[in-house]
Amino acid sequence: MKDYIVRGAAADRQVRVFAALTTQMVETARCAHNTSPVATAALGRLLTGGAMMGVMMKGEKDLLTLQIHGGGPIQGITVTADSHGRVKGYVGNPGVMLPPNAQGKLDVAGAVGIGFLDVIKDLGLKEPYVGQVELQTGEIAEDLTYYFAVSEQVPSAVGLGVLMNRDNTVRQAGGFIVQVMPNAQESVISRLEENVARISSVTTLLEEGHTPESLLEKVLDGFDLEITDRIDTCFSCNCSRERVEKALISIGEKELRELIAEGKEVEMHCHFCNTNYVFSIEELKNILHRCAG
Repeated sequence: MKDYIVRGAAADRQVRVFAALTTQMVETARCAHNTSPVATAALGRLLTGGAMMGVMMKGEKDLLTLQIHGGGPIQGITVTADSHGRVKGYVGNPGVMLPPNAQGKLDVAGAVGIGFLDVIKDLGLKEPYVGQVELQTGEIAEDLTYYFAVSEQVPSAVGLGVLMNRDNTVRQAGGFIVQVMPNAQESVISRLEENVARISSVTTLLEEGHTPESLLEKVLDGFDLEITDRIDTCFSCNCSRERVEKALISIGEKELRELIAEGKEVEMHCHFCNTNYVFSIEELKNILHRCAG
């Protein structure tokens, strides 16, 4: 099934909701970065959360960046998403390996460690919005829940999950974000809290065959759910050879001449999709000519 995000509302718009299926997205990221199972789970959770948070933005060119700076062996996670469901990301140490946690599951919290979550929104204003919170658990869903409550003052419930196959490919990935609006009644909030508490895990529900729509029906049991939008989502990097050439031009003539003088081809690397761009001496000379012209 193709990855997608649904957006909706419930309880006479006292609640807004998002849910996503992201299995292909996370598998694409795993293949691009050759991540270990625990790194795949950590990156996959943040990619899923980032994709849903991205479509919350309204501007065509709005960009969201999530950065986890933790002291754990994964050495940080970075995810960037736009308002169209496109998302990309990477981890500092894709090969990190850890034993299972006390529950016998992938130890994402142990891989992430203690640290901070940065949320950066470039909304086309003079300065981007930057919010930072301390990581609460390192499990990522709880950390995003805390961010919404503290930085945006929006009570939220975030569920994220990545399930791996025995061959280390991605079996299931997805999540949900449920947010309470300022006009919400106490009875609505209480019922939502009860519903969320009953959900065992996102991946369990996906394994049972639930879709983003039926996932929200579980979360919103007892409420009328209105699905207002369905958006395709995918792992997508906008790097290209042309963009990398522009980056080389931007370093200036002096630095380009020094690179050419070294007599070695230059390799440029994209962290987000792990693509290498190699430029020969002849190509560097052509770039220098354009730069000088």
